[in-house]
Amino acid sequence: MKLKPLTEADVTAESVFMLKRRQILKMLGISAGALTLSPLAHADLLDWFKGNDRPKAPPGKPLTFTQPAQWQSPLPKTPEDKVTGYNNFYEFGLDKADPAANAGSLKIDPWTLKIEGEVAKPLTLDYHDLTTRFPLEERIYRMRCVEAWSMVVPWVGFPLHKLLAMVQPTSNAKYVSFQTLYAPEEMPGQQDRFIGGGLEYPYVEGLRLDEAMHPLTLLTVGVYGKALPPQNGAPIRLTVPWKYGFKGIKSIVSIKLTRERPPTTWNLAAPNEYGFYANVNPHVDHPRWSQASERFIGSGGALDVKRQPTLLFNGYADQVASLYRGLDLREFF
Repeated sequence: MKLKPLTEADVTAESVFMLKRRQILKMLGISAGALTLSPLAHADLLDWFKGNDRPKAPPGKPLTFTQPAQWQSPLPKTPEDKVTGYNNFYEFGLDKADPAANAGSLKIDPWTLKIEGEVAKPLTLDYHDLTTRFPLEERIYRMRCVEAWSMVVPWVGFPLHKLLAMVQPTSNAKYVSFQTLYAPEEMPGQQDRFIGGGLEYPYVEGLRLDEAMHPLTLLTVGVYGKALPPQNGAPIRLTVPWKYGFKGIKSIVSIKLTRERPPTTWNLAAPNEYGFYANVNPHVDHPRWSQASERFIGSGGALDVKRQPTLLFNGYADQVASLYRGLDLREFF
């Protein structure tokens, strides 16, 4: 019998595919977790996975910000529902839709962010400080995931260098380390390594001091004009647009200036796949896939996704290439 050629009409809808995949991952996660969790913890995870009684994320409050011309862009923006509904935050599940579904359990007020280490004036900021201490700006940045998909996002925040100038780094400061909130009762992915993608928690990241001081590096508190939703890293996250997205650590509670290069979560998990620098580079492939092109997530549906070339440093080479002059980008990937 001659088989009928497949057409786009035969393709399983993305929503159905993602739903089934999410259900399978969750079932597997509970099964593996049962080997390491106490009966009480197992019951808590079962309750969390039900999905019916998890709290919804509160709506983000509108923010007051300027729109400096140098940070605006004619690039087509990714729609808000995709920015907030399609992302990685393994503390809330492995599927791209899990953070939006599950992050309502994250308590973001009160919040404490400590800045310490090799600084002359350590500082602690509270939840209110994060949106009032520094003038906020909207910046439209490209965002490139190491998984070879990309977005264009209107973040709202303030440059990290303004915060670092306030704490006055000493001559010993060479790096800046960051740490995510550790709260297993609010982040079930932190309770069990399988559910949390096999990572060690809390999530940690780091930059060289000159990278942290670069004008492009943003401490982000909002998106699309409103305070960040929990799934995008509320109340404060890091945005470094010339690096892969996993460098954009979410829900930060600690910033520490150090003499030595700090550990970073994905580099610890798989150092041959995820380097410390994580600069977007079409010429340096991930060991398991090419980085030469990317899938831009725009306004189209599941079958209307634009494939485009990956840009060196994600299109910010003119601004940041000088930071890496003389550095072998293949060795220091």
